[in-house]
Amino acid sequence: MIEEKKLIDVVLESGTFQTERMVSKYATKGEWKPLNPKHILSFIPGTVLEIKSKVGDSVKAGEVLMIFGAMKMDNTLCSGEDGIIKSINVKVGESVPKGHIMIELI
Repeated sequence: MIEEKKLIDVVLESGTFQTERMVSKYATKGEWKPLNPKHILSFIPGTVLEIKSKVGDSVKAGEVLMIFGAMKMDNTLCSGEDGIIKSINVKVGESVPKGHIMIELI
């Protein structure tokens, strides 16, 4: 008789898949939570090259807020939604780690 293998459902940000065994990385990982759309995060370690707005400015979704240098590329960071800039937590020339909240919106 063929032994039936028990499959485990693994839920990730990008979707769900099934596997025969749980990799320790995913076994210890907490539940996925969506990012706050009012936070502009550094998606990779890099350097702030230019800040195009200031605290108190009204911004529209898609408006350019900052130029961020990472991996020898200049990246344009835009607002994900309409709002008002609550705080800017970086300065031009500052190096920031991945996941740092650079700009907060209200």
